[in-house]
Amino acid sequence: MREPPRAARNPRRSGTTGRLPEAVLFDRDGTLVVDVAYNGDPARVSPLPTARAAVTALRELGVPVGVVSNQSGVARGLLTQKQVVAVCRRVDELFGPFDVWAVCPHGRADGCGCRKPAPGLILAACERLGVAPERTVVVGDIGSDVRAASAAGARGVLVPTPVTRPEEVAAADETARDLLTAVRLLSSPAGSGACRGTDVVPSRGPVSERPPAVGGGG
Repeated sequence: MREPPRAARNPRRSGTTGRLPEAVLFDRDGTLVVDVAYNGDPARVSPLPTARAAVTALRELGVPVGVVSNQSGVARGLLTQKQVVAVCRRVDELFGPFDVWAVCPHGRADGCGCRKPAPGLILAACERLGVAPERTVVVGDIGSDVRAASAAGARGVLVPTPVTRPEEVAAADETARDLLTAVRLLSSPAGSGACRGTDVVPSRGPVSERPPAVGGGG
């Protein structure tokens, strides 16, 4: 799939980002923008609360930002690749151009290596950015996002929404109540015990084997 135009990568600020990730990759639907099922209309794209502020905060710190998104509506015949690109471009207009986009148009039965929870989208985005997956953070709203992060060797942060399953929240190593809270979490190393108060909730529990629900493609 042809990707929307990408912005030039921002240089890292010397001496100020030693504990920050090399890049942050966001899920699209339900994380950055309201999840409209199989949306092919740019006019229906609406940022979620704190999303633009969170992305801006990372850019101000010199951290490259990207989007990794399943768009199975293409495989199901509900969307065209042209529509997916148009919606992605609208996201770029609202947030400012992301440094990389990685989009999987396949369905669950296609057996591809890019569709989350497989690691392909994350590994491809990291390669395009020239960053190490183990120094990359993936932020999403459902279990397949954080499972894909784990499969790629990246750090995953779950930002639950009403559609996030309780077992997905329980299985996530790190959760945040919103994207701005997640960005604050990223200033501390994973597993450092730096989660504090009620803003960030460290989660523990068995990983569910049940496949995650698929909405607008994630």
